[in-house]
Amino acid sequence: MTDRPRTLRELRESGYRSLPVKQELRRNLLTKLRRGEPLFPGMLGYDDTVIPQIEHAILSQHDVLFLGLRGQGKTRMLRMLTLLLDEALPIVAGSEIHDDPLAPLSKFARDLIASRGDEAPIEWIGRDERYHEKLATPDVTIADLIGEVDLVKHAEGRHLSSEDVLHFGLIPRSHRGIFCLNELPDLSPKIQVGLFNVLEERDVQIRGFPIRLNLDVCMVFSANPEDYTNRGRIVTPLKDRIGSVIRTHYPVTRELGMQITAANAWTAREDGVNVIVPTFLQEIVEETSRLARSSPHVNQASGVSVRMSIANYENLISSAERRGVTTGATVSVARPGDLWHLEASSRGKLELTMSDEPGQEDRLIERLIDEAVKSVFDLHELNPKQFRNVVEFFESGKTLDLDDGMSASDILKNADAIRGFRAQLEQLALSLEPALAKGPAAEGFLASLAEFLLQGLHSHNRLNRTRKSRTATYGR
Repeated sequence: MTDRPRTLRELRESGYRSLPVKQELRRNLLTKLRRGEPLFPGMLGYDDTVIPQIEHAILSQHDVLFLGLRGQGKTRMLRMLTLLLDEALPIVAGSEIHDDPLAPLSKFARDLIASRGDEAPIEWIGRDERYHEKLATPDVTIADLIGEVDLVKHAEGRHLSSEDVLHFGLIPRSHRGIFCLNELPDLSPKIQVGLFNVLEERDVQIRGFPIRLNLDVCMVFSANPEDYTNRGRIVTPLKDRIGSVIRTHYPVTRELGMQITAANAWTAREDGVNVIVPTFLQEIVEETSRLARSSPHVNQASGVSVRMSIANYENLISSAERRGVTTGATVSVARPGDLWHLEASSRGKLELTMSDEPGQEDRLIERLIDEAVKSVFDLHELNPKQFRNVVEFFESGKTLDLDDGMSASDILKNADAIRGFRAQLEQLALSLEPALAKGPAAEGFLASLAEFLLQGLHSHNRLNRTRKSRTATYGR
């Protein structure tokens, strides 16, 4: 920014013309649309549903409310709106509210230009400095948002009737930019009423001062649906003043949810062992969240965040990583036994509809995981009748212990006691993921499949399973 105009004279001579922020957003969006550039790079699953709504709102120069359950990417998209702002913006140097040098609002900027004229200094700010965000809580005041009389300035000798004694809040400081208010229903109703003028007339008053700041600001909000009864509500006149309400949603398919999880989870563990997660385990992790979103035992008005899938996937990898380190393996393949450690990463992400008794949440998570195993077992068209030899092994009174800390070779050694089981595993491995069926991960993949089949048979009531600490015992 060093080669840009540094004084008011240089700015005028450059031919610069001010543009209202909503027109700026509109112009830059049109440029992106003409070039075929994505509006929200990295956001998956919204191309045909949410993003068109946002584009229409920006083209219409609307203030926007993102309405959706937790973990649907609302705040992330709001922050990415800065990508539609110009790379740099000139302001009057030292201005708290980013005054336009060609149309100053604050007394500070007007006085500076009146005294310095064309030599008034100009500063340039980037996109991120034009975005301000506030989390709405019941204790937020009008002073936080609009402003207040600064008693320190008054004590310094400035008169209470002077505009110099004012301290501007976040909204005036977002002049010529974007102001985001997260979780709008949590804001006190009387404070919501205080936003009426900002949204409709674009002006603010502080403590009854006879000043009118004709702000240029794009207001954006996020909120959970109003049927989330533990929260407040948006007052109707405020909703009426918001131009567009954008509905967000959870991933519509299991495959899309897996893509979002893989894109957001921390999977690059360079300082540990190489962890490989078979596709069927990725499906089980995502299916667990999907089942929670339809479970009658979970408060659906609260929702089940995508963060549950992400945290669960990371814990799955960590469990496999830990086993690889303790067994001295360079490659560790995740196994269904690692799913037991998803309880820790799922706690707190479910709001139960039933009474919150000790251990009730963990029992529900375990049931959801078992149900997810059954769903994925059926998804791959695996029939329990195919594994009659496995059932017969346990019907003869034998049992099999599988520990999540066992090496892959030990798992397969125990599984080899079942007649024909190894051949079934090898055949299934080639049909599910041929790339993993060969090479350094083959043994670990076969061990993972062995656990998957045993858990699948248990979910179909063909086998019994008892869990004690980190060990599962299968039998009849």
